[in-house]
Amino acid sequence: MKHRNTAAVLLVALMNVMASTALVGCSSTPTQQSAGQAVDDGVVTAKVKAALVADPVTKAHQINVETFKGTVQLSGFVDSAEARNRALQLARDVQGVRRVKDAMDVRRGS
Repeated sequence: MKHRNTAAVLLVALMNVMASTALVGCSSTPTQQSAGQAVDDGVVTAKVKAALVADPVTKAHQINVETFKGTVQLSGFVDSAEARNRALQLARDVQGVRRVKDAMDVRRGS
């Protein structure tokens, strides 16, 4: 079951990337990506999401993942500093991640 969830997350993320690539031009600017960069970032996003879902510490949390030119931003809510730190480490360990930004909030008393 865990393998199917990971595969489903990867498939949905890649489908979203492929759909958005049609809207992206061929060259890159500081605020826009080339089609190749968008695909690469989509793969990174899918891998980070899969790692978060597969991990027992982070799987039940509401963590959003966005990637732009190799920089991954994690946002959303976690229940503890442990979950925040684990999510950041999982993202850093994914191949293709250049930098990780932390925009997560810890919910106290959950």
